[in-house]
Amino acid sequence: MAVDELQAIIQRCQILEESDFRGEDFNLFQVAGQKCLEDGYAAQLLEVIQNEKNKVIIKNMGWNLISPLVRCILAYKQEDDKRDDKREHCLKILDQLVQLCNPKELFLGLLEQIEQTSGEKVCPTVMLLLQPLQTVLLKLQNKKAYSVGLSLAMIMNQLTPLPVPYTKQQIQEDKLGLCQCCNAVVDFAKPFVNEVVKNMEKSSEYNDMELKEELLKFCMKSLKYPLLTAQLEQLEGIEEHPFRHFATEIIDILQDIRELMPLVFLHHKGKRSYWENQEFEDIERKNSADSLACLSYLMFVQHFGINCFPMVFSLFLIVFCLFASFFSHPQDLFENCLLRMEDNSLLHQYLEFRDFINVPQDLVKVMTLCPIEHLRKKSLNMLQLFIDKFDAEGKYTLFRIMASLNLLRYLVIKDCESDNQTGVWTTLAKIEKNFLKPLHVGLNMSKAHYEAEIKNKRENRREANNSNTVYSLTVSEEKMPAMTTEMQLQVLHSALFTFDLIESVLARVEELIEVKVKAAMDENI
Repeated sequence: MAVDELQAIIQRCQILEESDFRGEDFNLFQVAGQKCLEDGYAAQLLEVIQNEKNKVIIKNMGWNLISPLVRCILAYKQEDDKRDDKREHCLKILDQLVQLCNPKELFLGLLEQIEQTSGEKVCPTVMLLLQPLQTVLLKLQNKKAYSVGLSLAMIMNQLTPLPVPYTKQQIQEDKLGLCQCCNAVVDFAKPFVNEVVKNMEKSSEYNDMELKEELLKFCMKSLKYPLLTAQLEQLEGIEEHPFRHFATEIIDILQDIRELMPLVFLHHKGKRSYWENQEFEDIERKNSADSLACLSYLMFVQHFGINCFPMVFSLFLIVFCLFASFFSHPQDLFENCLLRMEDNSLLHQYLEFRDFINVPQDLVKVMTLCPIEHLRKKSLNMLQLFIDKFDAEGKYTLFRIMASLNLLRYLVIKDCESDNQTGVWTTLAKIEKNFLKPLHVGLNMSKAHYEAEIKNKRENRREANNSNTVYSLTVSEEKMPAMTTEMQLQVLHSALFTFDLIESVLARVEELIEVKVKAAMDENI
């Protein structure tokens, strides 16, 4: 009988000193305890654990019961009411283990259970172990910040593969428990947030940044998942929207640890990378950009925490959302920021910044490649809105070395193939062969050449003792104004910008031709 086997092991270990426990003792205790749980003797196991005489044994060996205990609790949850008492006994065992076991070993045991779960068991397992894990972490003396960060990272990594409920019905059903679990994780983090806040209040020169950094990482991960793709509009019939509540809590944490405004204002300055591997660094930069895009969407579109933000920085909002990809939330954010600005208010000099000149290309990509129709249409409207915000010279810059392409685009749009009043459709094959295809090749070669030149200039600038070295140029025996390396780089970037604009319009022209040709073929059939 399982209980007898357990009692025999307990009696043998009671006469041993703590230092005399062997690996064999741990294994026998785990096997016997697991058998008690599986055979329905949770009440008897609880009595053994509560026995004061067994305190030292449980302190050293009890954490080995976490795995079978979690399995039994989750299994009992799916059974009928007749087994509720057995589940209650298991929950009491878990509570006793949290109180009695070595915190470090129990921490690893709890974290291991979260790491090993998957699929539909993720949220129930996390929900079950959050409170015990929090209690254990609060007991830890050494490497507390590291352990809190490891716990939050492990939990978020396990949640991330789960689909985010989007429709009203999905949110209400919360089939996998993600909505409930996300908000429970925030409650799990609150004691550690309070700890950081208290330490900052005690001293203006708060130096223990490790715990604060771990909480910041958690918030950044939460912004990317689930908030980046979550439905955050108010839904009729849902009194407290779980993801809106979660978003509010994340913004509050950032505000409490004094990181909300630094994220908004200082993110564009960059941060020292801790990766030697370039691929990992690129992934981290992309994740950070997604998180910051979501943060700006929450603040400036959904108005979470907007009272903390001075609303005089309209131009800054434009720069902020240029870091985002133009899908879903970032699109709404970008449109919202543009609508705040007056027409003709952006100076043409802003087009010298790469983030500004990437916008038309990104919008065209959405217009031509995005499978969602309303996003394609919205991107077209936003491109016109973006252009309207620039002064006359800025508009000219956006539209110039493109006249032929713009004319072709206009003819393809206005002149139907059936009418062919301009003859463009008769000569389409020649246009594609002698103009569009060579233009593709020329653009690719030119971009590659200019990008290589930029790379060389940057390398030479780093190697040079004086970064302000001046170069002179003579044309037709006439000496042109001197140019520094920085000026040369600006010229090269300006050329790349022009190539990007041409490429964007070229892609649009080719899409229009394909659509018109397909429509004509369908009519003939």
